[in-house]
Amino acid sequence: MLAVMWPGSGLLTRLAALGFAPEDSEDDRLAKAVLTLSACLVGVLAFAWVITYFAIEQPLSAAIPLAYQIVSLASLIVFSRTKRVRVFRASQLAMILVLPFLLQLSLGGFVSSSGVILWALIGPIGALMFLGAARSMRWFVAYGALVVAAGLLQPALPAPDPAVPQAVIVTFFVMNILGVSTTVFLLLRYFVRERERERAKSERLLLNVLPQAIAARLRDTHGTIADGFDEVTVLFADIVDFTTMSAGAAPAEIVGLLNELFSRFDQLADRHGLEKIKTIGDAYMVAGGIPVARGDHAEAVAEMALDMLSEVERRQDGRGLQLRIGIDTGPVVAGVIGLRKFIYDLWGDTVNTASRMESHGVPGRIQVTERTFQRLCDRYRFEERGTVQVKGKGEMRTWLLVGRR
Repeated sequence: MLAVMWPGSGLLTRLAALGFAPEDSEDDRLAKAVLTLSACLVGVLAFAWVITYFAIEQPLSAAIPLAYQIVSLASLIVFSRTKRVRVFRASQLAMILVLPFLLQLSLGGFVSSSGVILWALIGPIGALMFLGAARSMRWFVAYGALVVAAGLLQPALPAPDPAVPQAVIVTFFVMNILGVSTTVFLLLRYFVRERERERAKSERLLLNVLPQAIAARLRDTHGTIADGFDEVTVLFADIVDFTTMSAGAAPAEIVGLLNELFSRFDQLADRHGLEKIKTIGDAYMVAGGIPVARGDHAEAVAEMALDMLSEVERRQDGRGLQLRIGIDTGPVVAGVIGLRKFIYDLWGDTVNTASRMESHGVPGRIQVTERTFQRLCDRYRFEERGTVQVKGKGEMRTWLLVGRR
């Protein structure tokens, strides 16, 4: 995780994980990691101030960053043992906010301290990352109040020590400005990159459930997503006698078989530019011409059906697997339903008829309706099955797709 910020830093990875608890979410781990790293980073940078202030005979000023290091180390140890972030977070934010203010007062004001109060800005920025927009506002108000208070107290402070060379003051101005800027940038960069990584993961998970075009609309709109399509082609496939076949099999074997077969069907759907709608038990549903319309949707589904039969035949291992496939072409309504577990589904007579073509079909064959046949007969070979009594539809003339011309 820390490779984004400091590549190859195994020590920093371990430091960031000091406060991780098994029940932490990804967001909790990210916040804890950034908080721990910021404490470590500021603590390391504080060495420069401790050493320099002792060198120029400013023991009180040196004691303030030294006190931060001691208290911060102690709080890190407690945090690593308890995993409780609230006390650690509050103590870190409070010290980062208040100690630069006290350090500036001890050095004689804005100029003689080289604007060391800038370090207090890390407090509200950290609160923004760890606590959110609403709760961080009070920390920024506190920062602003301290800056104003420092300005009001400036006339009452003792005159700057003339023994401190101007070059030292300028050097500390550079160190303070660059140090604060670098710390804020690194922490924000790490935080943003990790958020982007989590967003990309969520995006991948969403695309496993919804078509890409629908997922984009779901992010951008809050209303109902529903579309009507004048003509699409719908395919249902079912494993023949799967219930009987799996009766004596172990659960792992059943799930493994379905996962292996349906994963291959997913690859075929991607190859032919089709949209997998869902699986129901041992049934597989796919459609062409949605969510983006295409003129060759019937041809693409026909190719998918032929490849599915070939795939099952190729994978025979003594189990005698057979598919029964049904296809219909016509209008559908498509949309997203659900609040937590989204599903992109289809409704309409075309869907019902395609399902009937499968359930009233022939094992190892592809049964299609008259309207699908009319779309494909110039490019594919068919056998006329004749009139079939279809539940809920009455007598229907159907055809069996044999192969390509």
